[in-house]
Amino acid sequence: MMATVEKNPEAGLTENDLAEENQTVHLKPEIQKQLVRKIDMNLMPLVLCLYLLAFLDRSNIGNAQTAGMGKSLGLSDGEYQWLLTIFYIPYITFEWLALMWKLIPPHIWAFITVFTWGLASTLQAAAFNWSGMMVCRFFLAIAEAGYAPGIPYLLSFYYMRNELGLRCGIYFAAAPLATCFAGALAYGITSGHAALDNWRLLFLVEGLPSIAIAFVAFYFMPDSPEKARFLNEEEKEAARARAIRQVGQEGATRVGSINLKEVGLALMDIRNWLTALMYFSCNVSFSSLPVFLPTILEGMGYKSINAQGLSAPPYFLSFLVLISSTWIADKTQQRGLMIIGLSVIGGTGYIILATVTSTGVRYFAIFLAAAGIFPAIANILPWVLNNQGTDSKRGAGMALLNIIGQCGPLLGTRIYPKSEGPFYTKGMSICAAFMFFNGFLALVLRTLLQRQNKKLEEEERGVTQAAGGDEKEPTLAIENEGTFGYRYIL
Repeated sequence: MMATVEKNPEAGLTENDLAEENQTVHLKPEIQKQLVRKIDMNLMPLVLCLYLLAFLDRSNIGNAQTAGMGKSLGLSDGEYQWLLTIFYIPYITFEWLALMWKLIPPHIWAFITVFTWGLASTLQAAAFNWSGMMVCRFFLAIAEAGYAPGIPYLLSFYYMRNELGLRCGIYFAAAPLATCFAGALAYGITSGHAALDNWRLLFLVEGLPSIAIAFVAFYFMPDSPEKARFLNEEEKEAARARAIRQVGQEGATRVGSINLKEVGLALMDIRNWLTALMYFSCNVSFSSLPVFLPTILEGMGYKSINAQGLSAPPYFLSFLVLISSTWIADKTQQRGLMIIGLSVIGGTGYIILATVTSTGVRYFAIFLAAAGIFPAIANILPWVLNNQGTDSKRGAGMALLNIIGQCGPLLGTRIYPKSEGPFYTKGMSICAAFMFFNGFLALVLRTLLQRQNKKLEEEERGVTQAAGGDEKEPTLAIENEGTFGYRYIL
């Protein structure tokens, strides 16, 4: 199809840009499909694999504890909880590093972050006391803060608003997939009788691949669609046209400066604070379940090795629900309703865990909890990106989301003290409350967006009437806030 692109003065365009208001760009459907398919085949597997390793390296401490790390190092319950908490302190403090995806060539930034966390993860195998483990976890967190939170922001440069949700879902699906894989891998490693302590072997087996794949990221991570080696010239031109259509001329350049005015506008937007609180609520449960699930299962009466294996199936279900929910939300453009439903499912699972003592029923409740938590977060991330008008606002929105949201694990990792096992009623109740609170916040935000869409409709109707009721087909505007035809995704 042929689309006329209007320039937005607020996007920082020059007079020459504005003089080219009537230029046309060709966006043939077949070229767009081919472009998206190539990006899916080349970029998505790489970022998915990297996040899978990142989540594996951050959460395997729970499996290591079950495999004897605490006894080997003489850790108290309080010291073990601090090993979980220390990760999130630098992870929150360095969330602003997500903006580096725009300021530094992505292939370089990816290499730096992945190599650093791989090295820190591997060195945990050489730790001989609590202090050594704390140092490794600290640097692991800094490196992952520079990578993981910024990837949805990076993907927003490659995909349109109605394409982004599923891709963010596929990316975030690495979290339950990694947890599923971690349980199975830990089961295989800790069931052996290696000369090296099983928990040390676990850190080696799961840390070294991250160091190796850092070099793969350096050579294969594209800096922008226009510089991607897997695209031909026609596809690169289509990618540039899509960027202009979505965020104006600024969006056509991948690596550049940050517009501080737009960053300020994003930080003052109540919608971004609502999604940040939603992310906080989900993260209370999200952070605690992977690291404590093996311990919870062990408290149900399963042996250590069996607890590792039984932690995998709930996360595989979560993986399937995550992919399907993000796809449905993209197609229906009803992300808020999806988050509300998922929050109710997750909250129900935690209520059962807090009130029921039957082993079979509690194990079923873990499926509900996992199927609600991970997919809910996977739908919150694209909801932020969907409703931001420029690159700088998207980056600031994601930074705020993560700075506030990642405070959730500071609570989530400390609500399962060993003294309250095996049922952890208080911890389960807290997680249930936050999941239902997340659903309430989603309802509030959706209602607010509905009202803003109605206001946009009224304003456009007034403009049309003032123009004399011109019934000609309207010019296709940039999909940016405040432009003709723009609607917030509910």
